[in-house]
Amino acid sequence: MAEINAAAVAKLREMTNAGMMDCKKALTEADGDLAKAVDILRKKGAATATTKGTREAREGAIAKYLAPDGRLGVLVEVNCQTDFVARNEMFRAFADEVAKRIATDPKADFEADRVALVAKIRENIQVPRHARMEVSGNGMVGAYIHTGAKVGVLVEVGAGKEATVGNEDFKQLVKDITLQIAAGHPAVVSRDQVPADVLAKEKEIAAEQVKNKPPQAIAKIVEGKLEKFYQSYCLVDQGFVKKNSEVSVKEHMGSIAKQLGDEITIRHFVRFQVGETSAA
Repeated sequence: MAEINAAAVAKLREMTNAGMMDCKKALTEADGDLAKAVDILRKKGAATATTKGTREAREGAIAKYLAPDGRLGVLVEVNCQTDFVARNEMFRAFADEVAKRIATDPKADFEADRVALVAKIRENIQVPRHARMEVSGNGMVGAYIHTGAKVGVLVEVGAGKEATVGNEDFKQLVKDITLQIAAGHPAVVSRDQVPADVLAKEKEIAAEQVKNKPPQAIAKIVEGKLEKFYQSYCLVDQGFVKKNSEVSVKEHMGSIAKQLGDEITIRHFVRFQVGETSAA
């Protein structure tokens, strides 16, 4: 039996917002395994899905580069040790330069500049990840950095007609989608992209939460819970934030597409948040 210490309980509470005693019991049942403990709490209805557990305690900034024609974009995370340095002008300039170089050359080498900056700032600086998107066919790449440079978004939105790309309503839609991704933190574009293991786990958790209900009611309740999961996990199923979530992102895109007489699709996106171990 693994020893359940206060640090583990605190970490689980941070990940799930569950009570201290619930966390301690879940950790004991899971023999100290944090991931299993999260699932145990969710099955008991004491926690909701969260991504906090994937984050590390590190500082830094997200930077972007977007080509003037909107056909190419780059998002990059640059880490440092303190928030004070993350707000330093030299540090921010370095992050912007890295993004610009990657746009020109995906294999760009900026190690010498990184080492030189470390010598000046006297903090460890790393570039753990970046994403580069280039439009295929008709479409546009959009990018957004949220205030404070802790969250950044890159998205490619496709269109059927070349004329659509130059339309101001289409450009505004692309911009709005980047804001949606930053605020809504979706994991995938649509339901068909949800990993099978993720969906299976959600079904298992939903069924466990209502296991004492009549058998004929369980399937309907689980279906309702999965619908709520999709509305959080999938970008096009989320409530569109600029419409106060009264319509979905899919519905809003559909109305713009109809207005323009075209077909509009979100091809793919990335969302970076400082300190995450992987892209969202």
